[in-house]
Amino acid sequence: MTSSTTPTPTPTPTPMTTGTTGTTHATGSTHSTGRGEGTTGGAHDGTTAWEGLVTAALLGTDRRTPPAEIMTPGQDAPVALLDAAALHTVRRRAGLLPAPAAARPAPAPHDGRRLLPEPARRRLGQLLTDRSAPSGGGGRRGTAPDLTELLPQWLAVANEQGYGAPAPVLPALLDAARARTDLRPQALAFAGPRGLWLARLNPEWKFALRGASGGSLLPDVRDAEAVRQFWEEGLFAERIALLGAVRAQDGAAALALLGSTWPAERAEDRLMFLDSLRTGLSGADEPFLERALSDRSRNVRSTAAELLSALPRSAFAGRMAARAATCVSMDRTGGGQVIVVEAPHECDADMQRDGVVRTPPSGRGERSWWLGQLVEAAPLSIWPDRLGGRTPEEIVALPVLDDWADELHAAWCRAAVRQRDARWSAALLGTPVASREGGPGTPSLAERAKLLATLPSGERASWVAAFISAHGLSEAFQLLGVCAVPWAEPLGRAVVDALDIARDAGSYPWSFSGVMGLAERCLDPAEAGRLELLTATPDESEDASPGAGGYWSEAFQRLVSTLRLRAAMLAELAEPAQPAEPAGPAGPAGPAEPSLPPISPVPAEPSAP
Repeated sequence: MTSSTTPTPTPTPTPMTTGTTGTTHATGSTHSTGRGEGTTGGAHDGTTAWEGLVTAALLGTDRRTPPAEIMTPGQDAPVALLDAAALHTVRRRAGLLPAPAAARPAPAPHDGRRLLPEPARRRLGQLLTDRSAPSGGGGRRGTAPDLTELLPQWLAVANEQGYGAPAPVLPALLDAARARTDLRPQALAFAGPRGLWLARLNPEWKFALRGASGGSLLPDVRDAEAVRQFWEEGLFAERIALLGAVRAQDGAAALALLGSTWPAERAEDRLMFLDSLRTGLSGADEPFLERALSDRSRNVRSTAAELLSALPRSAFAGRMAARAATCVSMDRTGGGQVIVVEAPHECDADMQRDGVVRTPPSGRGERSWWLGQLVEAAPLSIWPDRLGGRTPEEIVALPVLDDWADELHAAWCRAAVRQRDARWSAALLGTPVASREGGPGTPSLAERAKLLATLPSGERASWVAAFISAHGLSEAFQLLGVCAVPWAEPLGRAVVDALDIARDAGSYPWSFSGVMGLAERCLDPAEAGRLELLTATPDESEDASPGAGGYWSEAFQRLVSTLRLRAAMLAELAEPAQPAEPAGPAGPAGPAEPSLPPISPVPAEPSAP
């Protein structure tokens, strides 16, 4: 614009006029050919009044004359433009009509679980509000407990105790689960039916609906028609949840449901459905799994073979046992004290149908690759009779000719894990004081961890404690991860003693940060008093890492603080709980209880008429 003349008083607005074919609205848009406010007229026919004003303002009144209808005699063009812009701005805003009201959400369902004790409720608010511990300078974690790692434990204990989530914390709980997938199972279980109800009102929480495995999202498994309709129309994760719910009630019905759409499912979906059968796997699943061996997807065939191999009495296990037995036997020429291996010379069509993959990975020989697959799929129960009536411990101690020992033992390890055979796992693990290279054939700590997971928790803890006492903590991290929480007393003592030895040796404390973090989460909280002496800053020896003493002191202070906080959390959750809220007058699906604050959906943005 070319002038900054002071605007004159706004002229009286021209009332909206009605043409012969329609009404012109105050927004400046045109719904008819009526006169006045709808168009700018002249050279700007077809352009709304507002657009004409914007164009004149951008180009300046010297280059674009304002529409004639906004001008009054003797008024400067810039002033007329500003007055008209003010007028149309008010009209545009005043002309907006409210959008139709959204449908009122269904009432929140009743949650009949016990209410949290007040101290536990306050603790939960703290964990959800401050989910990260402050760190010190230079990467130091400081002495404060890491609340991020305590929330999963708190949720697990609360679910075990049968508590329900207080309504006011549900938004923060769902936000936490959205940010951390490892929290979701426990968080959604704790949130209960109200959490799922609330998740429907916020698109950011849709993960809760996809992963729901119960509550009002799934139909009553006793209603066959509702189950069938949900199975055909539900999202994939919902169908997985439905299959699990039906399977928990009636395994045959679950297999019939899966079979009804099996040929039409995508390969990746068939694989996931098949994988879900691991829970509750039994001989009743064998016919379905046998049919899956002929699936057009190699991954589906392999998974079906793996599941069948976990059923020692299945026909599949019998076929694999017969094949494996022809490959492994005692060397009769050597006095029957040595194992001899004759790996397969071909992978025929029947072997491939039973899930044996013909082409080996890069760097593997074909025959050793086929042998490993046969042995890991064969029932471990065949080997004592096949190898001279020996026990698993005696079998794994036998020498194996022609350097086949590593391949054979590795296959037995995979079979022990797959079949959850604790005795074979213990035999293959060997003594914990022996070096890894001196063991009976476990090639990695990762496989040892898998074998340990099949042992009873007490035996597992004792084995790892002895391993730490013999070898220290440098190789124990993976093994500690499979031990039950809280750690049994021998294991906890072995870990603390090893940390104390490392501190006295002047080792870098950050080298043990992973083990220290596990100790914070897994040590028995009752150990806090015994660890108090370790919180003092030790005298640093000449060969100690600079500043190591201060780091170790902080680490043990954090460990003690965390153990005491965990003890307090357990005590708070053990306090007498408040009784569950009674259901509303409409029953479980009735109105929300008074303690649940009303939650209204966000109103829609207003729209122009």
